[in-house]
Order: sequence, then structure tokens, then C-alpha cells
Amino acid sequence: MEIHVARPGDSLFSIAQEYGVSIARLLADNQLPDPTRLAVGQTIVVRIPREVYTVQPGDTLDAVARETGVSTRTLLQNNPNLRGESTIYPGQTLVLRYQGEKRGAIAVNGYAYPFIDKGLLQRTLPFLTALTPFTYGFTETGALVELDDQALIAAAGSQQVAPVMHLSTLTVGGGFSNALSGVALNDQAVQNRLVANILNELQERGYVALDVDFEYVPARDAQPYADFIARLRRELAGSGRPVIVALAPKTSANQPGLLYEGHNYRLLGQAADQLLLMTYEWGYTYGPPMAVAPLPNVRRVVEYALTEIPAAKLWLGVPNYGYDWPLPFVQGESKATSISNQYAVQLALRYNVPIQFDQTAQSPWFRYTDGQGREHEVWFEDARSIQAKLALIPEYGLYGAGYWNLMRPFPQNWTLLAGEYDILPGPTLSA
Repeated sequence: MEIHVARPGDSLFSIAQEYGVSIARLLADNQLPDPTRLAVGQTIVVRIPREVYTVQPGDTLDAVARETGVSTRTLLQNNPNLRGESTIYPGQTLVLRYQGEKRGAIAVNGYAYPFIDKGLLQRTLPFLTALTPFTYGFTETGALVELDDQALIAAAGSQQVAPVMHLSTLTVGGGFSNALSGVALNDQAVQNRLVANILNELQERGYVALDVDFEYVPARDAQPYADFIARLRRELAGSGRPVIVALAPKTSANQPGLLYEGHNYRLLGQAADQLLLMTYEWGYTYGPPMAVAPLPNVRRVVEYALTEIPAAKLWLGVPNYGYDWPLPFVQGESKATSISNQYAVQLALRYNVPIQFDQTAQSPWFRYTDGQGREHEVWFEDARSIQAKLALIPEYGLYGAGYWNLMRPFPQNWTLLAGEYDILPGPTLSA
């Protein structure tokens, strides 16, 4: 597998000629925003088939899998033109294997709201170990705020993907409430009701794991939070359901700030089965223009986490979005717009500007001037930045990657992921 960075004068035809692959293969693997034009600096993931199969009359995808010894999931990963569906036709060419060695096997989790586009979800599921519908809230009495998650659970089950229940302190207003976390952690009666409701929902919905995300927990609740996670783990141990907890991206034990102080890595690492490092949002809506997940920052969080938590328990958070900042940036006034990585490339094409790559942050970026004459700065993710982040997983022996989130298409991410790693199937998430 290669990552080609478009040069001046490049076209899909010239890239296909350079690597000896078809234009159709490049289109299927990258699903480019504009196949007729490439932005200078745009990435193209190139996979070169090693073994192919021509579909015969009467073949089904399952039959091809049995005949070739390549799983149905792998066939869907290798052939994104199938769009996650099993429909094939005589004469169609299916890639069984690509050239190149993989870096090992990893687990991949993705978060999705119930209103995710059905076609996008179907295309993405073959690349996942777990799917986490976002999110179950709860009230101050311990009642769950229901989630319309049944379609996502059913879709996950059809593709060997484990559905994971997500519990958070997110309110209808869109913010995380430390008042809610406080009552759940310190009022025993409320906690008892909440735990009972969680256990019942896990059983009724068929969830195979629980992911807990209490953010902005105050320092005084660090121990109660760890105790709550430990209690959930004990309650679920008999059913084989692991408990995952999301961690703010800390680089030291005593890091100041409300986002960090209630997340004690050592205590939560002992309490939970697995933990997600939320290694993104350095570049954010109200902050200055910069990479969402600069590689040195991500690495520092991982290295600190490893001083408190075994590597095999850790999921690495991976962002699937970028930001567009109007310039000049004014603290307290400027506000960036969250955009998809595909749309970022469209912007570069629309305004005919080259995409730069920050070698330190390992992240793409560019500037453009809009139709009203205002300058913008865009930071986003591409195949290079994702490759650099995913490489931390085998380097440090982490368990897998957790994508926030799946709501926006990012085709070349999944092509790269499947090209470099074997993706573990669900439903078992135990480390």
C-alpha cells in the first residue's frame, strides 16, 4: 500500500499509470470529492491487488468466501465498491488479497448517532470491531434517557460488529453535567437505580459492553468515579461484558483543569476493563487554528497513560473531522466550523489552493480566501495523518482505535486501515 501525494499536473490517469493500477481501483478506494481534479498535496491511497477472483454465474459473496478462504468481512473490506453489501454479479472482479504485509491485528470502535446515514453506516461496518450508538443519558433520579438505538444494534449484528452501550452525563442542552455525575457518584440510592437500569438495558438491547463517559468530573469526585466504574465492572463480570471508560487526554497525574482533575488514570485503569484515550480536540471550535490531534501531543498522552495503565487496555482516540477557522483569530470572538475531511479537500479544490503538511503535527492544512475576501485556515485529517496516529497502536502495544465519529464519510481512512491492519471482528471485546 502506498500513499501518493498529488503533485502539480497529476491526474488519476497519471497516478494509475505510475502504480500500475486501474483508475476504477483508485476511485473505489478513495471515493474522491472530485474525480476530475486533484488538489496539490491531496492524498491518494494506492493498493495493488495480488490475487483476484472473477464472479461466476450463481456465485454469492458467502460462496466466494468459502471457495477462496477469504472471509466475507475481508471481501467487503477489500472491495469498497460493494458498499458493504453482499450483492455481486457474474464477470465482476473481486480483490482477494493485496500486495504488502500488514502491521498486525487491532480492534476498531466507532461512535455514531442514531440518525447516521444508512448507506454510510453500511459501508463502514465491515471495518469495525464495535459500534457505539451515542449516547444514553440519565436523570438525577437514576432513570435512563432512552436512545433510539435498535437499528444500529441490528446493523452491527449483521456484520459481526459488537454493539456497545454508551452512558454519559451529556444533557439535552449539549453539555456534560458535573451535577449529574455528582449525584450518580455520591447518592447511593440514585446510583443503585442507575446501575439496575444499566444492567437491564444491556440485557434487553443485547449490548456486549458498556462505555462510560463522564466528563468535567471535579477533583473531589475522582475516587467516587473510580469506585463507580469498579462497581459496574463487578456487576458485569458474570456476563462477560467489559466496562470501558473514556479518559481526558492527560500528560501528568496532577494536570490542572476541570476537564482533567476528576480522571485519575491510575484509579480508573485499575477499575475498568478498557479505557479510551480521547486524543483529539487540541484544535477546537473556540481555540486558535491548529491540528485537531497533533502527533507529538497524542504521543505524550499515550506515554503518560502507559505509566499508569497496561497497554493492552487502551484504545487510541482518532478524530474523523477537521476545522475551518476565519482569520484573524481573536480569542473569545472567533469560532471555527467543524467540517468533514472530504469537505476540506473540496474547499482546497474550490479555491485552488495547495494542501500543506505540517511535519511536526503530522497533519494537513491550508489557507484560502473566501468570496467575501476573508481569509481562512483549515486543519483536517488525511491518509498520512491517520497512518501516523494508527502506527502508535502497534508501537506501544495498544488494543485498538476508537473513532470519533462515524457521521461523516472518510473513505480513504478505511482503505488505509484495512490495508495496514487486520481488523478484529466482534463480539468479544475483552483484552
